[in-house]
Amino acid sequence: MSEFANEGGIWAARFTGAVAGAGVSLIYLLPQTHREAASRFLTGLACGMIFGGPVGVWIVKRLDIADGLSGQDVMLTGSAAASLCAWWGLGVMVRIAERYAARP
Repeated sequence: MSEFANEGGIWAARFTGAVAGAGVSLIYLLPQTHREAASRFLTGLACGMIFGGPVGVWIVKRLDIADGLSGQDVMLTGSAAASLCAWWGLGVMVRIAERYAARP
């Protein structure tokens, strides 16, 4: 039962990281419409929630910094990174698609 003692903290870190990643990415690539902003934000949130754990573990192992981090730190970092990458990637793809769709 002790496995689930801090489950709320992990979920809070996962959600916070996903929202932070999507929010930070607004600075780098501003959406052109409200619909684009909403779809990219929700995509970033979903990717951060789903892939936050594996991405966090990958980052921690890649940088070899696991000794000083808690589970919440790893989850927060991973969720933010996954959200940021998904949101940014979707924004770039939307811009490219719009550019080529406008050509005759």
